[in-house]
This record gives sequence, structure tokens and C-alpha cells, in this order.
Amino acid sequence: MTTAIPPMPGKELTNPPKDGVSNLRFSNHSDNLLVSSWDKSVKLYDANANVLKGEFMHGGPVLDCCFHDDSSGFSAGGDNTVRRFVFDSGKEDILGKHDAPVRCVEYSYAAGQVITGSWDKMLKCWDPRGASGQERTLVGMYPQPERVYSISLVGNRLVVATAGRHVNVYDLRNMSQPEQRRESSLKYQTRCVRCYPNGTGFALSSVEGRVAMEFFDLSEAGQAKKYAFKCHRKSEAGRDTVYPVNAIAFHPIYGTFATGGCDGFVNVWDGNNKKRLYQYSKYPTSIAALSFSKDGRLLAVASSYTYEEGDQSHEPDAIFVRTVNEVEVKPKPKVYPTPA
Repeated sequence: MTTAIPPMPGKELTNPPKDGVSNLRFSNHSDNLLVSSWDKSVKLYDANANVLKGEFMHGGPVLDCCFHDDSSGFSAGGDNTVRRFVFDSGKEDILGKHDAPVRCVEYSYAAGQVITGSWDKMLKCWDPRGASGQERTLVGMYPQPERVYSISLVGNRLVVATAGRHVNVYDLRNMSQPEQRRESSLKYQTRCVRCYPNGTGFALSSVEGRVAMEFFDLSEAGQAKKYAFKCHRKSEAGRDTVYPVNAIAFHPIYGTFATGGCDGFVNVWDGNNKKRLYQYSKYPTSIAALSFSKDGRLLAVASSYTYEEGDQSHEPDAIFVRTVNEVEVKPKPKVYPTPA
């Protein structure tokens, strides 16, 4: 009898970070991949060619990163700084600072601004075209109810998830106050928030193996569509082991999404039909971050221990880039019974 060989986890990138991966992002314009790490670095890879193209350093762990365009990017650090860097020239400078580690950074193409969220309970917006040097590029600062854990953008909407399960929804055209103030429908700490590509809502994940699907429409019909589901759990001898869901990534074409957990698994979900489409073979350790390429053809997976079980020996941190087959991410059509 032939034993089925599980599919390979993908191509492992050479020259990975030397410490835990905090995030990774594909460019909106190419297969360039930006990776931030606790080893104080931001690394730029050509994911297709498996080549490290550049490296930039912070004074502390790097907690997030994003592209501006294919020639430059931004990073958020545990050294309380927001930095920008130019890939080809190697030039970098400090865009601005917070009063505590900066957990999140996003670039809004709609507003032309960099948005950062920090453990100082502050959201800040920066104009990257302004003069370099500290606070001179700051265009707005907005207090949050707690430490910022995750932010996500779609069009002019910004969703901010903080400690204490608070969720604020902003319109970037009028940041004076949140458009909506919510509490997560999940009972435990938020790990990740990601907006739906079609702009109708957002997904939240928690440390307690659940994902909530939320909608911006506050009408009764709109809110009736929201739901939450369990994932990244295993049951042995009648006992459930529950794993944090660290990462959510939406497929840019089909609107399905992948989740990554501390169980080392990546699952792909059809949110509209409330079904799991696919589960990849287990990765060596926790899934710390996920990102689909601009055309949805590649999925970058950070297999990186997230210290959920304390300081212990673990598999080396690694980044895998896998080719995505349509069957893994395309929603299956609903099958209706044939009338008698």
C-alpha cells in the first residue's frame, strides 16, 4: 500500500531572521517580501528568487513593517521609533516616535499617510513627504482606550484593536473621533484584526482559538450576519487544547482567508459559507504571521515560536513561501438539492 506524502510546507527562504518573526508583508506591486523580527532587523526578500535584497536595523526589536511602494518601506520598533528606509540606496531615517514600543504600522494609499499604534495607548498619523526628523511629520494623534495590539486598513476605513478587547473604527477623512466604538465579541485578548478586501467588515482573532467575523453595517440586518467560530484546537482523551490564533490573511482575489495558530497549522476558510477549505501540513512551530502576494499566487508563512509556553527550546525560526493552488482558496459553489 502506498503512503500518501503530505505536501511540502513551501520553499524555505535562505538567510532568515536570527530571532522571532513579528510580521511579514508582500508588496502590492511585486513578489518582494518585507520581514520584521525581534533580532532588530527588517529584511527585504525577493520571494520568488529566494534572495535577501536588503537589511535595515533598529535599536530594539522590530514589531511590524509595511511597504510604502516597491522602493521604500516603514517599520515600528520596540525602541519606540517609527522608521522609513529606501531599499536601493540603503538610506533610512526616523519618521517619528511614541512614548512606548510601537506595535503596528500601516501605510494608507487613500490618505497618503503612515499610521502607527503603540503600547503608549496612542494612534498617530504621519506625512512621510514632510521634512525628516522626529515629530515634524506628525499630522494627528488620537488617544486609545488601551494599548494598541493590531490595526488594519481598507479604503478610508481604519480598524484599531487594543487591549481590553476594545475595537475602534475610524474614517480616515475625519479622525476627530471613532466612527464606531465596539467591544470584541470574543471573550479573550485580541491577537489580530484584518479588514475584508471588499470593505464590508473585519475579522478578529483571539488567544483562545477563535475568530469573529464582524460587519461595519450597524443595521439589525447587517449585525445579524456576524458570527464567531472555533479553530486551532485539538481534542485528545475528551480534553480540548486551545491555541492562540496569531495571524489572519485574506486572499486578494477570492476573499477567503488563512489563519495561523500556535498549533503550527495554517487553515484556509470560506467565511461566506462558514466552511474550512483546506489545512496545510503542520509547520515546525507556531505560525507568527501570514501574507498572500498581490495576485494570491503565493502565501508567505512565518514558522516562528511565539513564547506561548515560556522560554524553552524550539525549532529554528523560518519563513516558507508556498505556491497556492486554486482548489485551496477558491470558494466551492453551493449545491442545491434537485427538486423532486
